[in-house]
Amino acid sequence: MDIEKLKEIIIEGESSKVEFKRKVTNAEKIAKELCAFANTSGGYLIIGIDDDRKIVGVDSEKSEIDAIEIACQFSIQPPITPKSIEVINYNKKDIIVVEVEESNNKPHTIEGVDEKGRRRRYAYIRIGEKSVVASKEMKRLLSGLNANSKPLKIYIGEQEKRLFAYLEKHEKITVREFAKLVNISERRASAVLVKLVRVGVLQIFTDSNNDYFALV
Repeated sequence: MDIEKLKEIIIEGESSKVEFKRKVTNAEKIAKELCAFANTSGGYLIIGIDDDRKIVGVDSEKSEIDAIEIACQFSIQPPITPKSIEVINYNKKDIIVVEVEESNNKPHTIEGVDEKGRRRRYAYIRIGEKSVVASKEMKRLLSGLNANSKPLKIYIGEQEKRLFAYLEKHEKITVREFAKLVNISERRASAVLVKLVRVGVLQIFTDSNNDYFALV
């Protein structure tokens, strides 16, 4: 990356494809961001910049890069390989720029602990300036959208017709609402909705509470 492009990214600030970090304290701290970029549309993790865009630089690029590589290879499963890791001198300070491409091997996950203290693997996605935990539906969708996934054929039956009629009036629907609408389990409702997203009939959106689906 050249200086002008880095300058432009810093001016524009954090986004769905850009995350600033002052420093890397440990591999787990940045694994979430790298995982989210790989699961979504790719992006840049830039280390040595505060959230307010202040240039602080890094003290030891070697230790920072070591933590990045550990996160990519050991904290994230399946492992990811950044497109590039560059050290750029900007305003007399060293900045590390990690570029991650969208993966063809989604969903990538990292280990965490749930509210009951159980260890689980979580997939993260990028929503605006935040990396957030992907829902079960989103994880299925990530897997289904891989380049090596088998193509789908879909049958439009009575359940789907009732769904489309509902969406024409109400614009969006959740898994729970669809399950209630057609009197099926939430698991089955989720599978139907995810399949319709995969074939390009529906879109999936994530807000602070849950996922919802809308017509394309």
